[in-house]
Amino acid sequence: MNRKRISIWVAMLWVSATGLHSQAVAQLTPTLATTTVRGRVEVIGANAGAKVRHGAIPGTVVWLTPIGLSMTGAGGEATVTSPNPSPSPAQNPRLVQKNKSFEPHILVVPAGSMVEFPNRDPFFHNVFSLFEGKRFDLGLYEAGTTRMVRFDRPGISYIFCNIHPEMSAVVITMATPLYAISNADGQLSVAGVPYGRYMLHIWSEGMGPENTQPLTREITIAENASSLGVIRVPEVNGQRMAHKNKYGRDYDEALPNNSVYEQQR
Repeated sequence: MNRKRISIWVAMLWVSATGLHSQAVAQLTPTLATTTVRGRVEVIGANAGAKVRHGAIPGTVVWLTPIGLSMTGAGGEATVTSPNPSPSPAQNPRLVQKNKSFEPHILVVPAGSMVEFPNRDPFFHNVFSLFEGKRFDLGLYEAGTTRMVRFDRPGISYIFCNIHPEMSAVVITMATPLYAISNADGQLSVAGVPYGRYMLHIWSEGMGPENTQPLTREITIAENASSLGVIRVPEVNGQRMAHKNKYGRDYDEALPNNSVYEQQR
């Protein structure tokens, strides 16, 4: 047998063995079973056992982080990859300042995200966050300009303006793709959740900036256990989230017709 024929024969054996190996791996590797996890948010009073109120439902965010060896990644850290990952956004997430408010009021971003803070009002803003999460102070900046902040680690960041006390927002930075924000009816839905044990994290507007840690409890997601049930959260008292300015003092009285922060035209 000449050298050319030997090379062809060896190549055919290698291709055959590789194909058999791939087929065997495919047969031995089970498809990860997933489900859609649903829940419903309801508002309760401050006292235990208080009657459920049917007013406006506070914006509520839930997220799942895996527990256990079956879903543990390198280094012992629990990780999970979304079965249907969303494509990367074409641009950075934004928290827009417009009409003396932040849009959106609640923003969820992956850890490491660069968030833009464009000013779309015809006057100055001074965006800051001095709570747990990401601490920053963007200083004064005028209409039509923007600032950027990298939210580099998981946490809850309460965002305010040092000029306008009525402005507030929340940025929740996560290391998991398994999360949901409640809709106007209080419904929550997390798609593509693999079966397993998780820590359920719950944050709601009524918790306030003094509560920097979400509520948590352990749950198990399985074929016949995919409901979060009713999640009861405190109500939101008023339209403004109570807070101090960036110096830790009360805000000055508003002077709408004599403001040093009005932008000159």
